Amino acid sequence: MEKIKVVQVKSSIKRLKSQKRTLDALGLKGIGKEVIHVSSPSIIGMIKKVEHLVSVISIKK
Repeated sequence: MEKIKVVQVKSSIKRLKSQKRTLDALGLKGIGKEVIHVSSPSIIGMIKKVEHLVSVISIKK
């Protein structure tokens, strides 16, 4: 089971409401905040929707 760390690197100000909701669903509340998720198709899809606002790091365990 591969885990990924998602870090918000840009602000959600002046973004579409759907992008703001996606960041909230990922658990990101501001620049510099990071969360760890298990890599799944739904999480990958959410990350692709806001890939210009986040940075992704793969964690192998």
